[in-house]
Amino acid sequence: MMNHDEQEIRELIASWNERSASGDVDGVLALMTDDVVFSVVGRAPFGKAEFAAMARDLQGTRIDARAKILEVTVCGDSAWSRVALQVSMTKQGGEVMTREGHVMSIYTRQPDRHWLLARDANLLGPPK
Repeated sequence: MMNHDEQEIRELIASWNERSASGDVDGVLALMTDDVVFSVVGRAPFGKAEFAAMARDLQGTRIDARAKILEVTVCGDSAWSRVALQVSMTKQGGEVMTREGHVMSIYTRQPDRHWLLARDANLLGPPK
């Protein structure tokens, strides 16, 4: 049976995808800690400010993400998830870029008891 914390993290993942699809950059930023670190293929790790700048550059691009949650584990005030993710981004001119792969994320429970993304290792690449 799924506990309350695991359900909250699953809802955070769903909310992230919904907010991304609607172009709600501030809403996505609200789901991460101020010291979040993103690790992606082909570049140095980066934080919240760079994520925000990249997300704002994508405004006007339709983002469709499909996440299959493979695992959510909660251990005290920390938790992690493994997700199989497919993301399609459609630019205003109709050009579509699709990436897929796995994501490992770490979450921390905040003093008000809600969860935020703290670390994210994103291994998305071209579809196979």
